[in-house]
Amino acid sequence: MKILGRILGVAAVVALAAGPALAQKGPARYGEEDKAKTPAEIAAEKETERAYRRSLGNIPEQQKSDPWGTMRGNDSAPPKAAAKAPAKPKAKSAEGAPK
Repeated sequence: MKILGRILGVAAVVALAAGPALAQKGPARYGEEDKAKTPAEIAAEKETERAYRRSLGNIPEQQKSDPWGTMRGNDSAPPKAAAKAPAKPKAKSAEGAPK
């Protein structure tokens, strides 16, 4: 009777350990090659991409908002755009002549 109990105990432990071990094996592998696409799938992807590009054109331009505009007094105008920064001079080579 003791031997049968030990055998059943060992079988139960093995069965319990096998469950998580089998769960680690996933159906998809990262190294697998993708299946070749049919011409219909390629055409559908191109049409989807074209529709996406067209839909981007339907988005209206956003208005510039001034969240602090109501906090300023009426006498102060919004600041003007910053003037262009002067162009950087060209770097000189080791001899001192411009590149």
